[in-house]
Amino acid sequence: MDNLLFLGNFGTGEIIIIAIIVLLLFGGRKIPELMKGLGKGIRNFKDGVKGIEDDIKLDETNEQK
Repeated sequence: MDNLLFLGNFGTGEIIIIAIIVLLLFGGRKIPELMKGLGKGIRNFKDGVKGIEDDIKLDETNEQK
């Protein structure tokens, strides 16, 4: 399992082709909105993970007392 799914096989040419296809599908105006939504989703995910980590640390400190 050297390659995670197929992500290790992308070269510069493939990335450029994918970017052009995305630009054609969504248009220039929708891409910033998509990236903004993606950024919010990633931020929410990180906040959720951080909250879970904080809960675990809090539980560990309560168990040690």
